[in-house]
Amino acid sequence: MSNIAIKAENLSKQYRLGMGKQRHDTLRDHVTAGLKSFLNRNARRPGESESILWALRDVSFEIKKGEVLGFIGRNGAGKSTLLKVLSRITEPTAGLVEIRGRVASLLEVGTGFHGELTGRENIFMNGAILGMKKAEMQRRFDEIVAFSEVERFIDTPVKRYSSGMYLRLAFAVAAHLEPEVLIVDEVLAVGDASFQKKCLAKMQTVGKEGRTVLFVSHNLSAITSLCHRAIWLQSGEIADNGNPHQVVSNYLSSSSQMQPSQEWPDPNLAPGNEITRACSMRLHSNGHNTDVIDIRQPIIFEMEFEVLKPGHVLVPCIGLERDDGLVVFVSHDRDPEWRRRPRPVGRFKSSVHIPGNFLSEGRFIIGAGIITEAPLKVHFDVNPAVAFQVVDSFDGDSARGDLAGQMVGAVRPLLAWKNELSDSPNPLLSHR
Repeated sequence: MSNIAIKAENLSKQYRLGMGKQRHDTLRDHVTAGLKSFLNRNARRPGESESILWALRDVSFEIKKGEVLGFIGRNGAGKSTLLKVLSRITEPTAGLVEIRGRVASLLEVGTGFHGELTGRENIFMNGAILGMKKAEMQRRFDEIVAFSEVERFIDTPVKRYSSGMYLRLAFAVAAHLEPEVLIVDEVLAVGDASFQKKCLAKMQTVGKEGRTVLFVSHNLSAITSLCHRAIWLQSGEIADNGNPHQVVSNYLSSSSQMQPSQEWPDPNLAPGNEITRACSMRLHSNGHNTDVIDIRQPIIFEMEFEVLKPGHVLVPCIGLERDDGLVVFVSHDRDPEWRRRPRPVGRFKSSVHIPGNFLSEGRFIIGAGIITEAPLKVHFDVNPAVAFQVVDSFDGDSARGDLAGQMVGAVRPLLAWKNELSDSPNPLLSHR
């Protein structure tokens, strides 16, 4: 286990619904809990069974030292419970976990801080809990404060901090005290965009320094860009474990289960309102209705909709996303025939062309709808509407050329390059 930072074997965590998750640390807590348990047991109707929830069920994995691991899954999948078990905040019902090194966790705003103590005092208290010496803490103090951006309030009790200030200081402390394992939950979502970017960059640095990072987030772009590996949790069990791009793709595919077309033959079930409603949406490429598209071929997205009331300016629009959640582009219909012109009652077919040699390889999702732009009104929005996979060839006539390795980016345009050979050599080089 010399290269293993964390090893989990058959971790399970059971909760009894209605019992709560509180700890009983005092005699009064135990007496109160016992009385509540007695009253609840006597209040239960004959034959009524106690409801049990398995937040985790036989979860096993290993995490190497220096690995950045992301956890994804729907709300209630067991992600936060797993991090609490790994942080030793809660005990597992069954199973074993071994952790090598000091652990710093940021699971909730306020985790590990004492409200009556100042920011300065909390920094030194957290360092002492991690076993760090005072001199070592003093060397890191200025860096922690600068990162948190709470210099003016560092000697103020943290109970008076806003949630944003609290979070900035808590993350700065957790990341800069050099724990061997850093555990961060979705708590970063309460920060502003610039702070989130700053935190992600710091976690990337921590990983490069050889420390282990465990990261839970619904931001799938952050998972694929930051993590070396991802684990997808579903109903307390591991549904997938491996390359973050592949795990995220599998997760989204299972969530959407999309096809290259959708139809609504029953008007009562079609998206829309009293003004307009959707009839069908489909994808074409090279004359075929398909969800696997050659990178060199143009893509045609087609939407049929019915106008039920005249006198409204209706604008078809689409949004294209990569399967990790990255928005590639949004496009609104600018056909001059119908721009700023109310549409009559009837059935319309709108289509938009995405050129070949534009998108990169990978899975993409299109959302589509009808809006009125001035004033803005969304009549219907189907997202996801269709999904498709772009595949690249190795024939050498796409933007890939003869490169066999992975090429990053949401788009891969085949751009025009020009090269010129200079007629005369560089005079500086010729006299060497």
